Amino acid sequence: MQDLSCCFGGERMNEKKMLMTEGTIWKILVRFAFPLFLGGLFQQLYNTVDSWVVGQFCGDNALAAVSSSGSLVFLLVGFFQGVFMGGSVVISSRYGAGNREGVDKAIHTIVVFSLGIGVILSIAGVIFTPAILHWMGTPANVMPESVLYFRIFCSGLLALVLYNTATGIFQALGDSRHPLYYLVIASISNVILDFLFVGVFAWGVAGAALATVLGQMLSAVLAFAHLMSGKFVVQIRLNKLRPDQKILVQIFRQGFPSGIQNSVIAIANVVVQSKINVFGDLAMAGCGSYAKVEGFVFLPIMSLTMAMTTCISQNIGAGKPDRARSCARQGTLITVVLAELVGIVVFLFAPQLIALFSDTPAVIAFGTRQARVETLFYCLLALSHGCAATLRGAGRPIVPMVIMLAVWCVFRILYITVVLWFIPDILVLFTAYPLTWAISSLLFLVELKRKDWTKHIGL
Repeated sequence: MQDLSCCFGGERMNEKKMLMTEGTIWKILVRFAFPLFLGGLFQQLYNTVDSWVVGQFCGDNALAAVSSSGSLVFLLVGFFQGVFMGGSVVISSRYGAGNREGVDKAIHTIVVFSLGIGVILSIAGVIFTPAILHWMGTPANVMPESVLYFRIFCSGLLALVLYNTATGIFQALGDSRHPLYYLVIASISNVILDFLFVGVFAWGVAGAALATVLGQMLSAVLAFAHLMSGKFVVQIRLNKLRPDQKILVQIFRQGFPSGIQNSVIAIANVVVQSKINVFGDLAMAGCGSYAKVEGFVFLPIMSLTMAMTTCISQNIGAGKPDRARSCARQGTLITVVLAELVGIVVFLFAPQLIALFSDTPAVIAFGTRQARVETLFYCLLALSHGCAATLRGAGRPIVPMVIMLAVWCVFRILYITVVLWFIPDILVLFTAYPLTWAISSLLFLVELKRKDWTKHIGL
């Protein structure tokens, strides 16, 4: 393998730390995942602080408007996050192989792509927010504040897309520290602005959305400033921002299945959210609060699976399939055990965790009920994510797409729709998740045992 310090120039010590083709695998995964976890923790603060501040200062209707944002936001950006995930695989495999020119072209290609997509998403989000919220069955008493919050949020989607692009570049090259630094700064700013706009100026959900947008802009500016500074192992230059057709095709081939998967799962989540909306604004607030809790506690698992994807891709690119398989085994075992421990903690302390967002007894009851049904099965959710991360890192994103679309979307919606017809209880919605996690995990295990996945990378 080539000496990457010659290929990329500068930061020789950082490059050694960023390469995942040598050293103890579990230590590398944990070292890489820990900054991802901290970064995700601060990223979760964007919407969570909105929810907490709005719930405290504006009441349960405003909380419901903000809490239900997750499904709609993911619907808007999920497809392109999947495509960017494919771009990260293309970059990391070339980095593992020491291919400087390929890394450089892939990075500039994906930046150009993200610029165009960010503008389109911002415009589309502002225009179509009312129609989507209406289709979701958002209650009339929540609709005005929901429209206001989403439209302001969507106006800043370009910054969100650009930051996610920069984060993908850092992570593909084995650097999970810089995204953390920028998110810490942006999140602290977001917290301060939340209290200022909502608590002091009394701007309500508009203030919460504006604080989030400004925080996203700050993180995007900081990330790209470093990528363009010449102090990193690669440098983005404005005069090189042109798409390479061959690499763009490769990025789409790797990322399109994940993008389709994210979009359809997002649509499925919107359908599930519409079913929750039928049970009223208290159910919306309770389930939305539980979703915030789940988003926090599952961060370590998601961080480890992202580390697995990068490690597997780099090692396959470097021609080390045995090491890639070891990464998959060790990473999946760690995520499954950690997820179950986290699930037990949430199960025991669910009422107290939900109460962080609302002191309304009915809201706490809805959130606690959902937690008590789902959390002890987090090990199955982690197993599915670990297997999916393995296949994506190996350049086989179509398999996770097919399994998750079939099980997490089609089967889940059919199950909820049919069973709710006979049993009109919100418990039906909650049981759908552990059931579909179990089915997808079984299918993933069968697929991984069926053939040598390290020989099918399509890069």
